[in-house]
Amino acid sequence: MVLSYIKRHWKVVALLLVFFLITALIFSLYDLQVEAVLYAALLCLLVGLAAFGFGLRRYIRRHRELCELSKNIDLGLGALPEPEGKLEEDYQEMLRALSAKNLQTRSEADGERRDMEDYYTLWAHQIKTPIAAMRLLLSEDAGPNGSLLLAELFKTEQYVDMVLHYVRLRSETSDLLLKECALDEIIRGCLRKYARLFALKKLEFSFTETHLTVLTDEKWLSFVIEQIFSNSLKYTPSGKISLYAEGESLVIEDTGIGIRPEDLPRVCEKGYTGASGRADKKSTGIGLFLCKNILAMLGHGLDITSKVGSGTAVRIHLGRKIITFE
Repeated sequence: MVLSYIKRHWKVVALLLVFFLITALIFSLYDLQVEAVLYAALLCLLVGLAAFGFGLRRYIRRHRELCELSKNIDLGLGALPEPEGKLEEDYQEMLRALSAKNLQTRSEADGERRDMEDYYTLWAHQIKTPIAAMRLLLSEDAGPNGSLLLAELFKTEQYVDMVLHYVRLRSETSDLLLKECALDEIIRGCLRKYARLFALKKLEFSFTETHLTVLTDEKWLSFVIEQIFSNSLKYTPSGKISLYAEGESLVIEDTGIGIRPEDLPRVCEKGYTGASGRADKKSTGIGLFLCKNILAMLGHGLDITSKVGSGTAVRIHLGRKIITFE
């Protein structure tokens, strides 16, 4: 702090040294007594040290006031100390102008974000009406490709749900309701929804009851499990999908194409599809991004292990928050 103060006033210190040298030179030219010169120098030194100490004390107090203000900067600039001079007054006016501009920009951005959220929420709800109508028409007159059409319609519904959950996750008022839930009941609900797709792909499925009760939000956790089901179905052309518990963790394991080691650390990044997603050309890179953020919101964790050609195991840690990739 002392060095900072000296650097701030180095010009004054340098000027005083020049004055001292000039005074010493003049005294030496007039052959004045050394005692008188030392006495005058001592008095000047004492006065200078007193002024230095007083200025340093004000500098430290000012520094502490500004540090305390910076901790509560979100509350506004009303607590700024009184300016000491015209320059400080100009700086404070500049800060207030920047703060007002920033507040206006944030307000406009928040308004645009709310409008976008309202639009997509409205769109997602409206699109469900024609989807329901198509499902009804297919159930009455399915035709030779009825099962395939119903499966594609189900995928469309899931994408609509993804939009809704994405918007709700970004909202400041997420409809989160934590309560004790039977995990097996949540899983069975997800399996019933995906039963048709499992049957169409003719994949073997193994479900070992977990007998776990977890503190979670049933709707949000169901969405996460369904997203992982969707990924397993998409990237498992043949083989088996298994679901079981490991301690307080739910494991969803498949024998699909797997994930490359270089892609694993980034699979939960927004928009990242990896080699498998680029090969599929239908991956959005949003599903696992949503899963990671939803689980973080619920206080759960995510662990993904995979080997190319052998499959992928996704562990949802329901008792603690962990996010790792191997």
